[in-house]
Amino acid sequence: MLFHSLQFLLFLPLVLLLYWAVAWHAPARKVVLVVASLIFYMAWNPAPVLLLLYLTVVDWAVGRALAIVQQPGARQAVLMVSIANNLLLLGLFKYADWLTRLVCDAAAHVGVTLVYQPLGLLLPVGLSFIVFQGMSYTIDVYRRDLTARESLLDVAVFMTFFPHVVAGPIVRASDFLPQVHLRPSISNDIGARAIFRIVLGMVKKLVIADSLNANIVDRVFADPGNHSGLEVSVGVVAYTFQIYYDFSAYSDIAIGTAALFGYVLKENFDKPYLSPNLFEFWRRWHMSLGSWLRDYLYIPLGGNRGTHARMLFNLMVTMILGGVWHGADGRFVFWGVAHGVGLSFTRLWWWRFGRNKNPTRTHTILCTVSTFILVVQFRILFRAKDLEHGLQVFMAQTRHWSTLSAPSLSPLVLSVLAAAMVGHLLTHDFYTRCAERFVRAPVLARVALLVATTVLIQQVATSEAQPFIYFKF
Repeated sequence: MLFHSLQFLLFLPLVLLLYWAVAWHAPARKVVLVVASLIFYMAWNPAPVLLLLYLTVVDWAVGRALAIVQQPGARQAVLMVSIANNLLLLGLFKYADWLTRLVCDAAAHVGVTLVYQPLGLLLPVGLSFIVFQGMSYTIDVYRRDLTARESLLDVAVFMTFFPHVVAGPIVRASDFLPQVHLRPSISNDIGARAIFRIVLGMVKKLVIADSLNANIVDRVFADPGNHSGLEVSVGVVAYTFQIYYDFSAYSDIAIGTAALFGYVLKENFDKPYLSPNLFEFWRRWHMSLGSWLRDYLYIPLGGNRGTHARMLFNLMVTMILGGVWHGADGRFVFWGVAHGVGLSFTRLWWWRFGRNKNPTRTHTILCTVSTFILVVQFRILFRAKDLEHGLQVFMAQTRHWSTLSAPSLSPLVLSVLAAAMVGHLLTHDFYTRCAERFVRAPVLARVALLVATTVLIQQVATSEAQPFIYFKF
């Protein structure tokens, strides 16, 4: 069930009505959320919901065991049950076919013939996000940063909560579970802000992300050799903005929808393309993933402790595993390596020359543009179907740049891309003021604005609703 589908527009009001009718009764409202979330999840494929329930039960049981067991060694063993269970299931569904193919190819190089037989396992939607959330619960309980929940229903609400279950933000148990026990409340202002946030996400997805994909990105990446260097370069930049608007749209809708149920989810993006270096970029892009990798991988590896060589090693391992998390494909490994090398070079530069703590405006602009160009080029690996295709797209940018041979750069493409750039440059305060004006506007004015937005979406959006990019992860 897509957020921007007719089914969801019918589903959400029905769930809200039922939820708020029983909001005073804690078990009832939790049951409503869990059942609604399972229905939402089964809309794609009913079978994987069993896997979701299995992970929920195991992580809840591990949490209960960690609350009882006190010996350090035994606690570590109990925690490993959760980590192994989550990672093995993720590996089975996400990486088994890839590993099997690698083994067959390696055997062929030494003269041994193995027949590659795909397992045909369908990756459940959002499994990577679900696994990271479950591990955050058991690890936080192990670290005693969170009290283990006695109620399986509480953990089920956390694990299945439909606004974020399939594509994030990755929600920490320590942030979410304390809210489960609170009796929810919602005011007219909170509701209006939530609706504004949802509508903003719809515009980002349907007017900007999907339009860029249909009118330039798909065409350029499908056949880079049939486009001029200018078209390919614009197409690569357009994809960079497409993935931002697509993913931030999902986060906006998730945050707004959660607010309608009285829950607060953390922000997931902070204008990442305005970052003056790659470290800043990763603090602003997909912040829930970046902070998860930092707190549960980079810091346990040693973080910034130890020698310079050890710090760079920790950084490279974190970025490579972050790439592998995105998919079982060599291009994601190279994407992680590219970011790891870029981050390592930045750190080496700071160690050698020091970090400029009072940069001039010109220096900041040059650094921001340079960082953006790097991110754009790294994105090619993310979008290409394989490494060879990625190299073709990269090289195609260097061909003739005549504007006379750029038929794909239609007024619609240039207008939407310009709107995407301007939208990213606008400050958070601008969007906050817009939301406040929407909240304070008369009801009829709000309705008129929503109708106008619906008309705009119908005029610009593609004919068929496109899934969010991060569903595949």
